Amino acid sequence: MTFTDQQVADVLCQYQTPFYLYDEATIRQRVRELKQAFAWNEGFREYFAVKALPNPAVLEILRQEGCGADCASGTELTLAQNMDIMFTSNNTPAEEFVQARELGAIINLDSLEMVDFLAQTAGIPEVICCRYAPATEVGSANQIMGEAGQSKFGMRRDQVFTAFERLRELGATRFGVHCMAASNSLNNDYYPALARELFDLAVEIRDRLGIEVEFLNFAGGLGIPYRPEDQPLDLAAIGAAVRREYETRLQGLKPAIFTELGRYLVGPAGALVTTVRHLKHSYKYYVGVDASATDLLRPAMYGAYHHITVVGKDQPADHPVDVVGSLCENNDKFAIDRWLPEVEPGDVLLIHDAGAHGYSMGYNYNGKLRGGEVLLGADGQARMIRRPQSAEDYFATLTVQ
Repeated sequence: MTFTDQQVADVLCQYQTPFYLYDEATIRQRVRELKQAFAWNEGFREYFAVKALPNPAVLEILRQEGCGADCASGTELTLAQNMDIMFTSNNTPAEEFVQARELGAIINLDSLEMVDFLAQTAGIPEVICCRYAPATEVGSANQIMGEAGQSKFGMRRDQVFTAFERLRELGATRFGVHCMAASNSLNNDYYPALARELFDLAVEIRDRLGIEVEFLNFAGGLGIPYRPEDQPLDLAAIGAAVRREYETRLQGLKPAIFTELGRYLVGPAGALVTTVRHLKHSYKYYVGVDASATDLLRPAMYGAYHHITVVGKDQPADHPVDVVGSLCENNDKFAIDRWLPEVEPGDVLLIHDAGAHGYSMGYNYNGKLRGGEVLLGADGQARMIRRPQSAEDYFATLTVQ
């Protein structure tokens, strides 16, 4: 568990649930472990996936640890404007390409059609990247990414060659390839398998086009053990396996390796803190909390598992319950048939491993107001880094005649 009961109790003295709680020390530790695993690659760089946790306080921690930022929209570009940026977008409006160029971001083109669109709207930069989508599965498909060949992201292999030729004609001189073929993979061979795919592609690009790819972006995809029985990835072993592929397959090429992890770095560092509001016994036994799917969408959207504990209760987990919010939707459930200790109104639950794609995927259905975000600093002190939403915030965008 990332947080002790005492740490949570101290934070509860300051802030009202529901809120997200993040641990700075965990974030820093995970970044350092990642950098150590790939220290053998001279140009290695992590570009944190801003979509996972778009809060300036967290981005500043990551910047201090030497990370860049992977952005997917104009708003994310603004959030990360003080960092080195990789702009990985799709179906991109012209103004966002212009913004990315102004910030000096590395633009990662999602489609062949975007080559001429970029040239016409923002111009072709010296450094450019293309997103590659393998036709066959690399690693393991899942509900988040779907099957290979069915994804809306990236270019076919032949399109990457066409795009590079056209980009070179338009003035690009330095090239990179990006590929994200899986999401939340707990397979230690995913990155090594992706390395084989990308390293062979880089050699073929050199042989066919005379272009030496400067960097290969493995993107994200590394998973975290949401379930108690899941085994965590062995990052050191993954780094060593990628190194072996690097030294045997690249035929003299020496590209930098980039990653753009979100979930792996901040997922275990965050929890949704929520209070039991009501108990209900009908066909099943329901524990109603003051958070809802508007605060954490993943269980409703993907059927995702998040471990849940009751703060301060060490009793046996011998009560099967559904943990639910208060939305007018029957999928507003954080857990179904989950065994917990006996709870009562006022008890506080921690919904674990919610640091990534938790707050950022929130919304306002039923007019629900969103909770805040709290950072537990490396010094042990907690501070609010995003206040709870107010009714005034909710109504502020209305135009009233």
